[in-house]
Amino acid sequence: MKQVFDNTEKNMKKTLNALSREYVAIRAGRANPAVLDRILVDYYGVPTPINQIAAVSVAEARTLLIQPWDISILKDIEKAIQISDLGINPQNDGKILRIVFPPLNEDRRREIVKDIARLAEEAKISIRTTRRDAIETLKKMKKEAEITEDDLKQAEKHVQDLTDNFCKKIDDMLDEKQKEIMSI
Repeated sequence: MKQVFDNTEKNMKKTLNALSREYVAIRAGRANPAVLDRILVDYYGVPTPINQIAAVSVAEARTLLIQPWDISILKDIEKAIQISDLGINPQNDGKILRIVFPPLNEDRRREIVKDIARLAEEAKISIRTTRRDAIETLKKMKKEAEITEDDLKQAEKHVQDLTDNFCKKIDDMLDEKQKEIMSI
């Protein structure tokens, strides 16, 4: 039974970590190198993240600098950023790329808030799916007489408590990200 709890908690933590990575990558008006994490550049035939082929730094509050270690791939990085869902055109001076994030207007902020709410709901669905799988495993253990009826009830309560705890953490993350976006 402990293994069921451990696996359930581990899977719920993975969901929370995935949501956290998604939230970090969301462009919120400030320069954040994490927004480039999902952009891959064709580097000698291999799709490679930008941070593995260039130095990425924050120059100002809304400006990222990308300085490739191999200048010959500067155009490839620029092209990858242009075709990405970032929606920003980098400025190329021949040695480095500058990405200037425009300030967000009210409509764009609301769109971002809707997106992060959707991501939070997807994470909650994943948490509830993990709960369902755990309870099914526990019921199977009961059916095979590995645990008693009382053990099953206690275990179901423990799994539900875990679910509630992780859903609360997701709600907290959502509230924090919404405040961050709306206050910019």
